[in-house]
Amino acid sequence: MGDGASGRGGGGGAGRRVGEYELLRPIGSGAYSQVWLGRHRARGTEVAVKEIAMERLSNKLRESLLSEVDILRRIRHDNVIALHESIKDHGSIYLILEYCRGGDLHAYLQRHKRVSEKVARHFIRQLASGLQMLRDNNVVHRDLKPQNILLVENNENSLLKIADFGFAKFLQPFALAETLCGSPLYMAPEVMQAQKYDAKADLWSVGVILYQLVTGRPPFNGGNQIQLLKNILRTCEIRFPSDCDLSHGCIDLCRKLLRLNSVERLTVEEFVHHPFLSEHAPEKTLSLTQSDIRDGFPRNNSSPTRHSNHSSQEDCMPFPLDDESSGQDEGPVPDSKSLMKSYGFPMGKRLDKTSGQKSPPKHNSLFSRYVLGNNHAPSSQHHGHSGKVTKESKIHEVQGQKVVYPEGMEVISDYLALPHLL
Repeated sequence: MGDGASGRGGGGGAGRRVGEYELLRPIGSGAYSQVWLGRHRARGTEVAVKEIAMERLSNKLRESLLSEVDILRRIRHDNVIALHESIKDHGSIYLILEYCRGGDLHAYLQRHKRVSEKVARHFIRQLASGLQMLRDNNVVHRDLKPQNILLVENNENSLLKIADFGFAKFLQPFALAETLCGSPLYMAPEVMQAQKYDAKADLWSVGVILYQLVTGRPPFNGGNQIQLLKNILRTCEIRFPSDCDLSHGCIDLCRKLLRLNSVERLTVEEFVHHPFLSEHAPEKTLSLTQSDIRDGFPRNNSSPTRHSNHSSQEDCMPFPLDDESSGQDEGPVPDSKSLMKSYGFPMGKRLDKTSGQKSPPKHNSLFSRYVLGNNHAPSSQHHGHSGKVTKESKIHEVQGQKVVYPEGMEVISDYLALPHLL
């Protein structure tokens, strides 16, 4: 990690120099960070500079930040945001990231509502390529959503970048993670139910994004996370709006990515090679009914990673519903309080345990792993949890309600208190 920032123009403001970069103007801020538009002084290349005040971070958050930086250093791919370097100076860390002037996919969807299959294929194909690189290097993202997908240009032909690796972690094949993290509208049901999960949780998120691209709304909705999960669990087959004319391939890919049972969900390899993403995918449509050198920087060719062969919710849980669209079965989702996620590095995560179990987890009810303080526990509990509050139970205050997590469940405690870090 490099050193060296010089104050020029009144400490803390625009005009400062950080290493070989000049800070031009602020473009975003968070609880512990500020994002600047910067420029390389010699090359003139624009970058995004994230300034993080380390003295305000707990030891755990510092470890999470360093882990995230490690992942970004290892991954070099056209469809993954590039970390050019990190600089430490006067108690702050500056992350020098490539600048994507096209904004994020969420803003793009807000403007266009929905896109054609051709445009959706262009975006999803790039997402598939980036995810394959992550999978090849045993990395799961765990927070894929339109806000964390950046566009180099503001048009339908733009290069796409997967960003915000604040929840990402290394996960070996056949290992399972168990930390509850992510954004509820895009969170896989096994994650919402606090079950162990693997890389297929990311593929559920991709399915939600694809559905939203071609229909203009997410496939599931709910007034809060409890209702959202209930709506997901009671859906036998994904339905599409009657005014959408979609190809068989598009519908097939959506449904296979949004399989409730993760064992039945596509693998990354199957996703990448799905016919819908092929170069000349058929455009035959089906009428539906209600019942159916990067940016001037030299490329690092000595990256330690393996290269891919392919180019390129709110009142009951710690996570708010974070999309403004509406999905099937419910009314509109509450407005997001924070849409500036483009260069977010949410550091309120807890490194989770892994398990070498090869058998897939069984799906059980939402209340099988935790009990809300103002709700009754079901008569029978799975996995040996009685639903009673024990000395080992973890109690957290979430928006005025006590949430009791049974013994053995890992909780992202810092995130409960800091839900909107950039």
